[in-house]
Amino acid sequence: MRTRRGVAGVLAAAAMAVLAWGTPAQAATPVPTPGALLPNGTSAAMSKLELTEHRVSPTTISTLDGHLPNVGVDTVLKSANHPMYSSSGSGCTSTELAARPINPAASSAYCWDTGDALTQQFVPQGLTSSGDADDDGMWGTNKVILSGWTNNDDLASSTPDDDGLARVAFIDANTPGAFKYRWVLLVVPINGGDDFDKLGSHLGGMVWYGDKLLVTASRGDDSNNALFVFDFKHILQATVNSHEIGKVSGGYSARGYQYIMPAIGSYSLGGKCSGASVTGYPCFDGLTMDRSTSPYSIVANEWRTTGGDAQPARIFRYDLAAPGGAMPLVTSGGKAYADPTKSYVTNNAAGLQAVLANNDKYYAADALWGPGVHGILWKMSTSGAATSHTCSGQVQANACWAQHSEGMSLWWSTQQLWSQTEWAADSAGAWKQPAIPERVLFSVPFSSM
Repeated sequence: MRTRRGVAGVLAAAAMAVLAWGTPAQAATPVPTPGALLPNGTSAAMSKLELTEHRVSPTTISTLDGHLPNVGVDTVLKSANHPMYSSSGSGCTSTELAARPINPAASSAYCWDTGDALTQQFVPQGLTSSGDADDDGMWGTNKVILSGWTNNDDLASSTPDDDGLARVAFIDANTPGAFKYRWVLLVVPINGGDDFDKLGSHLGGMVWYGDKLLVTASRGDDSNNALFVFDFKHILQATVNSHEIGKVSGGYSARGYQYIMPAIGSYSLGGKCSGASVTGYPCFDGLTMDRSTSPYSIVANEWRTTGGDAQPARIFRYDLAAPGGAMPLVTSGGKAYADPTKSYVTNNAAGLQAVLANNDKYYAADALWGPGVHGILWKMSTSGAATSHTCSGQVQANACWAQHSEGMSLWWSTQQLWSQTEWAADSAGAWKQPAIPERVLFSVPFSSM
């Protein structure tokens, strides 16, 4: 059993896309209320959102399957080797508990195992669950939450071998108060399936839909991929435990992780993404699912710096195909097209790590800069200014949301919204020790938002 942790350890987990926090003064700078979302459905704008579908050869996938044991989600969960600690117990630190939202209050919250609560190499980003995957919220007989963590490529000690690493915590959420998890490394098959390599991209948002997992490449990659696709029918078990990734003497290794998920496809943009313009190709960052549309859709957003510097950012969506197909998005001629009637540019909104949409309302969190600083959850639409909850004793009256929150996921069958916080910075918000743990997984009733 983990003992209560002190305020010591590693460093900061930073903002989702480029891990640039700004200056400490920004935390106390009043944040303006965003205006109505602005339409962005012109043909020129849509051309920059067009995606090209790429499928890994079925022969490549079957070849890789033949080299390694193919297991399922249930096997991964049964091998869970990390506990999580409920906020109702004594396993969380005071700084972790303080990272929960104030208004609306969390209905449940969990802290990570010690090494993951304090690690500086990986930072939490996207979040999804079996509540996205299926209407009943179950994957077989299991309730599952997936938490995506990306390598901190900006860390001074990060090596070329570390850059582009991405892993997913498969959380066994069957027993409230007793969550546990196992890590799975995301990889890409190479050499016709005789080998595999690291993902090679910063992991941003995630959506689990049917038997597919969509992951944003939030900084793009060498092939301008915006989304990677993984298949839950292909979770493979490494046969060698070493630091290497891929084929090694005696079998296959996954950097010490027991399980891997190889990409079965991707969607690319027509050029390199730009993190500073709403007229170029977007850097996909947050990703959520909207079950209020017909067909269901995924909602993507760009990230812009927080701290009141409200650079415009795009929010856009793509229709999902019927579950169980080879690839998850609706395409025509190998292209996936954004919906021009639901494509927007933010109006004076900053720091949006993820955007959740439901019935044409858009819920977006501005993760304000600073250790111990709560964010703002905006409710935005195309008519009128955004609204937010208020509370007291914070840097501003509506800074009531969680501290440095990241991905969001609405568990449809229970109407609970799940999210997670990111930071483990020092007392100055820098990538230096000692770290202050502020990472927590939590849920709130969607009706309270």
